[in-house]
Amino acid sequence: MESPNLEFEYGDTDTLTAELSELYSYTEEPEFALNRDYFEEDFRSHARGKRWIELTLDEQRAYVMSLLDALEVTDRDKRLKVARAILYLAQGVFDECDTEVDVLHWSRHNVFLLYDMGIFTALLELLSMEIDNNQACSSAVRKPAISLADSTELRVLLSIMYLMVETVRVQTEDDRPEWRAAREAFKNELGSPLYNGEPFALLLFTMVTKFCSMNAPHFPMKKVLLLLWKTILFTLGGFEELQEMKVRGRERLNLPPLPEDSIKVVRAMRAASPPASAMELIEQQQQQKRGRRSRRPLVKQDSLDTYNERDPFKNDDARDEEEDPEDTDSGIEGEVDPLDRDVIIQPPPPPPPLRPPTERVNFPKGLPWAPKVREKDIEHFLETSRNKFIGFTLGNDIETLVGLPRPIHESVKTLKQVSHRVAFPSSVIQCNIVYYLCQIALLKLLLAAAPTSKAKTDSINILADVLPEEMPITVLQSMKLGIDVNRHKEIIVKAISALLLLLLKHFKLNHVYQFEIVSQHLVFANCIPLILKFFNQNIMSYISAKNSICVLDFPHCVVHEMPELTAESLEAGDSNQFCWRNLFSCINLLRILNKLTKWKHSRTMMLVVFKSAPILKRALKVKQAMMQLYVLKLLKIQTKYLGRQWRKSNMKTMSAIYQKVRHRLNDDWAYGNDIDARPWDFQAEECALRESIEKFNSRRYDKNKNGDFTPVDNCLQSVLGQRVELPEDFHYSYEMWLEREVFSQPIQWEGLLQNP
Repeated sequence: MESPNLEFEYGDTDTLTAELSELYSYTEEPEFALNRDYFEEDFRSHARGKRWIELTLDEQRAYVMSLLDALEVTDRDKRLKVARAILYLAQGVFDECDTEVDVLHWSRHNVFLLYDMGIFTALLELLSMEIDNNQACSSAVRKPAISLADSTELRVLLSIMYLMVETVRVQTEDDRPEWRAAREAFKNELGSPLYNGEPFALLLFTMVTKFCSMNAPHFPMKKVLLLLWKTILFTLGGFEELQEMKVRGRERLNLPPLPEDSIKVVRAMRAASPPASAMELIEQQQQQKRGRRSRRPLVKQDSLDTYNERDPFKNDDARDEEEDPEDTDSGIEGEVDPLDRDVIIQPPPPPPPLRPPTERVNFPKGLPWAPKVREKDIEHFLETSRNKFIGFTLGNDIETLVGLPRPIHESVKTLKQVSHRVAFPSSVIQCNIVYYLCQIALLKLLLAAAPTSKAKTDSINILADVLPEEMPITVLQSMKLGIDVNRHKEIIVKAISALLLLLLKHFKLNHVYQFEIVSQHLVFANCIPLILKFFNQNIMSYISAKNSICVLDFPHCVVHEMPELTAESLEAGDSNQFCWRNLFSCINLLRILNKLTKWKHSRTMMLVVFKSAPILKRALKVKQAMMQLYVLKLLKIQTKYLGRQWRKSNMKTMSAIYQKVRHRLNDDWAYGNDIDARPWDFQAEECALRESIEKFNSRRYDKNKNGDFTPVDNCLQSVLGQRVELPEDFHYSYEMWLEREVFSQPIQWEGLLQNP
């Protein structure tokens, strides 16, 4: 059965309600009532019979101030009770609300009030104390089994901070002016050196690395990762902000505007029918044989697609879905989706007519992307042409066209009209983030959370903040915990994939070598096979997984009476066609894989060596345009290496690539005649990149800079403002020095007025 089109809109995050609900595990549900009880116990002595929502703003401020004072007590248990009362306020005083909308309204109101009163800074100090609590760390390391109880204080603090960051980050139409001002202030505060001279995100990164080094197994990683992702998203900006930064950067450098907005183009795309499986093709053939004889037998798939026995990542229960010779003469190609019938491989479109340089190029109708070409490709084209027509080369010169025929002039002009340069805005990202990313703790967590990973005794335990103190004793409790554990892993994958993608995009925009150093560390830490391993599962099952219990999701669970849970209600799940977070994670991981392999032949060959083609082709069964686009991009870059037989046997996939992926005018992806298809010295390529990165680091960040690369200070104020250490005897003889070196030297002042 072909899967239906998925009505999914990709964005920075899911809805606010969904993002808030994923903060809590189902095993934490009893703690909602605990938070309420501690709040009401303390609130009674201040409110004199009133409810929170009945207080004036000044009365609410006075009460929050009393909570802030109470946070400073030395007794750990009392501090925890006060923190729970603050968490109840951030959760929207749900016991005084009748609907979920009311809960979200009061949560928003209270969060801005808490921020205004300085609660976040106080929580930050408490969080730092908990991170440095060596007694708790050593106790957790010695424990044979860690549960929710070991991370209680950390979970409460991180929950309040997450609610504050996520609520303030999200803008709404009815935001008050003071809330908009608070949002900007909070954003700047989070990005500035808040604690020990480092931004808040770095404190969270230290938690991740400490957890992965097994020194703090009680850290609640899911909450840490969610908060880290939302902090980076808030302070650096999401996909739309990245697009705006690109546009502004290009304007500043006087580069031509981008031909399109990638996100808008992808959102307008429609999904294509995925390649058929071998079983479907056989059935189609048998139907068509009635009444006429097939002209030739099925074409056998290339050995790349029949690797089940040898593939280390292959699941035992996966079938040979990838054997799909789609170009047989038995009418199978005629069975393509009506939208695809006219896009079987055609010759490339003719070059657009030449225009004056000020005009935009007209692109062929029907293709979603404006074609592009790199300067390197123009150089290669000109070198080939010069060798052919003149007999000598000029290196990296793309301007000199002397001696070349007129058609070559026109070709270069056309190529330059669609050539693409990257602008690098001068935004600053803390270099320490690069350092923490390079420790690749995030990949360890991603591996542990991947559904294809097998449980190992020596692997990281990411379930510490979901397992209850007392393990389930009934079948129903076991089912509920099983759903909770799967959901917990899915949320971790979602947070890590979104965080990695966001950082890679910001690094690339900030400086390409920041991006390259993180990319290379990811590659050396086996990120490429890890992502392929993730996709080597039944992706349709993963995307349609129902690992959620709607009645237990916040805020539904705090305003409605809890129905009695049964095995049937647990298995029912929600009625959605797909799981938003899982489809979001899949697209993020595909985008990361594209970023790591783009223009890197050595890494493209890794895709070939790890036999990614059949794995990626199975992912095309998900009928969602954006996911299909990034799968097709990954297939496109390796088609020239897969051989003629693979291309011949996968014509429908080739057609989809032609239709949906951007065209590079000089890219011979469909035929494999390109010079880049030759055997490549992979080690040399990565080593050359590493050498360039190290030169950049030494120039930019080393304290002992090489004098040859030290930039000259041309600012008069800066130079005159520098303190110069002079020898002691200079003070006695400076008048003689002035007379000899300054006053006695003739100065031609009028020379300054003449043109050089």
